[in-house]
Amino acid sequence: MPPLKDNSQKDNKHLLLVDDDPNLVLLVKDYLEFQGYEVTTAENGKEALEVLTKQIPDMIICDVMMPEMDGYSLIEKVRQDARTSWVPVMFLSAKGQSQDRVKGLNTGADVYMVKPFEPEELVAQVESSLKQASRLMRHKANISLDDSNRIQVPSNVELTPTETKVVQLVAQGLSNRDVAEKLSVSQRTIESHVSNMLNKTNLHNRTELARWAIENSIA
Repeated sequence: MPPLKDNSQKDNKHLLLVDDDPNLVLLVKDYLEFQGYEVTTAENGKEALEVLTKQIPDMIICDVMMPEMDGYSLIEKVRQDARTSWVPVMFLSAKGQSQDRVKGLNTGADVYMVKPFEPEELVAQVESSLKQASRLMRHKANISLDDSNRIQVPSNVELTPTETKVVQLVAQGLSNRDVAEKLSVSQRTIESHVSNMLNKTNLHNRTELARWAIENSIA
């Protein structure tokens, strides 16, 4: 039997892990999933871009040196695309010199971690980056007056009273488990509500759902 996942602090955030080392991918993916994250993997930048055409993750964790397309080239494209420019990026690299860190951060990475690293530190950096992204998203939603930058959803979207309560709590940064406890229902029920709302709004993840709720004064 696989180990039980700890979803208490994570809210089913979706991470994209990009690395050409299958052993590292296996270890990091297993550890992150055990911590409650949903993880999609890609072997190089080119494959990662294909993944990004289908789903926008809450964060990208990316090796620097890879075949076909390296991490620098991938992040440049991520930052140039309005759909993904806001996504936090963590570089993983065996190169730990100051100039390597500076180049990585200047390219557009938010965090630069040197291999080998402790799994606990990786998770702490992921959590910190996701929280920062959430704060920035909320700030931008509050000050943005330009409708062209707002999350676009079908005009006929209607939420049930329960869905409204759920999305309000999601926008406050609560995990599915915390929302379930507040509303005295099962976590599976909350996951079902979130999934239904994503289908109704044509949004990709909980982050976009929360941003939409904030921008439209639902939250």
